[in-house]
Amino acid sequence: MTAHRKLLSGNHAVSYGVMLAKPKVIPVYPITPQTPILEKITELQTAGELDADIMTAESEHSAMAACITASLTGVRVFTATASQGLMLMHEMLHYASGARAPIIMANVNRTIGSPWAFWPDQTDSLAQRDCGWIQYYCETGQESLDTVIQAFKVAEQVMLPAMVIHEAFYVSHSVEPVEIPGQETVDEYLPPFTPEHRLDPAIGESWGNVVNQEMYYRHRQDMGRAMEHVCDLAQKADQAWQELTGRGYGIMEEYCCDDAKVVLATMGGLAGTAREAVDILRQKGLKVGLLKVKLFRPFPVFQVRKILSAIPKVIVMDRNYAPGTGGFLHQEIKAALYGLANSPEVHGYLVGVGGVNVSPENIMDLVNRAMAETAFPESVWVG
Repeated sequence: MTAHRKLLSGNHAVSYGVMLAKPKVIPVYPITPQTPILEKITELQTAGELDADIMTAESEHSAMAACITASLTGVRVFTATASQGLMLMHEMLHYASGARAPIIMANVNRTIGSPWAFWPDQTDSLAQRDCGWIQYYCETGQESLDTVIQAFKVAEQVMLPAMVIHEAFYVSHSVEPVEIPGQETVDEYLPPFTPEHRLDPAIGESWGNVVNQEMYYRHRQDMGRAMEHVCDLAQKADQAWQELTGRGYGIMEEYCCDDAKVVLATMGGLAGTAREAVDILRQKGLKVGLLKVKLFRPFPVFQVRKILSAIPKVIVMDRNYAPGTGGFLHQEIKAALYGLANSPEVHGYLVGVGGVNVSPENIMDLVNRAMAETAFPESVWVG
C-alpha cells in the first residue's frame, strides 16, 4: 500500500495507524465515544487488510487482562477504551506496567461519572497518570495516527505500555484529510516485536511469582529507569518519523515562544484554538506564545524548564479537574519550575472542563486577565 489521503474521523485515523503497526492480538470492549475505533478495526480485518486476532471480552477489565497475557507471549497488542472503561481497567493498568508489557491503548477522553455525561474531558486518562504508562496527548486525527505508530516503537524499546489519547468529539468524531502512510514506510520505521523474555515453553520462563521486599524494590527501580529514557527515545522516534513522512510533533511544541512575554500552555485539541488566539494577539502586537505538551508521562521537566525559564507569565489551561488539587497540567508545570531562579508567574485556569467550548476570544480574555492580576497558587475556575 502506498501513501494516500482520506477523509477520516480522529477515531478512524487511529484504526488505520493500528492496521499499519500490525498488532497480532486486539482484545476489545466497546464504549462511547471509542467504539468507532474498534468498529473500523473489525472492518479492516474482515477486508483482509489487518491480520490480527480480535478478542471480544466481557468487560474492559477483562480486555486489559487479555492484553497483558497476550503481550507476555511476545506479540504486539493493541486495545482502546474511554471514560468509565478506563476506570474499570485501573487495577490491570498497574499489572500491565509491572509486567513490562508494551501494550498500546487508545483512550478517547470523556467525562467520568457521576453525573453521567459524554463530553470531552481529560480527567479520565490523567487520573491514571501514576500507573506506569507512557501518555501521549494528540491534537488531531493525523497526529493520533502517527503517534500510534511512534508509541509502539518507543514502548517496545523500554518495555512499558503507552496510551495515545485524544478528546471526545472535538477530535474523535471530527473529519479531516488524513495521510495514511504506505505500509513499506511503516515497516521500515517499526521493526517486528521480538522481545528477549516471553512466556514460551521453549524458553521456560514464568511470570507472576511472589517476590520479597528487595526484589519488589529493584523491580520498581527498573521501571523508573526505563521511564527515564522515554523522553529521549520519544524525541528520536518523532525525528525519525519526520524524516520518513515529513510530519513531526516533538514531545512538546513551542509556537512563537522565542520573544514571548506570555506563554499559553495546554494539551490536546485545545492547542489548536490556543494557536489561533496567539496569531490574533500577535497581530495586535502582543508577544504571546504557545507551549503544547504532547508527552505528559513521563513529564518532560527539563524541556519545560528550558522553554519557560525566561518567560514572565505562563497561563496554563486545563480541560480536566482533580478535586483538592485543581488542574493536572497546572500542578505539573508548577512542580517542574520549582526552584528555578526568576521562575515565571504561573496562572492556572480551569477551562473547557466537561467539554465546555473554549473560543479564541475566551483565551484572549484569559491573557488580558492574567496580565492584570497576580497568579494564585490554586487553579481558578473560568466561566
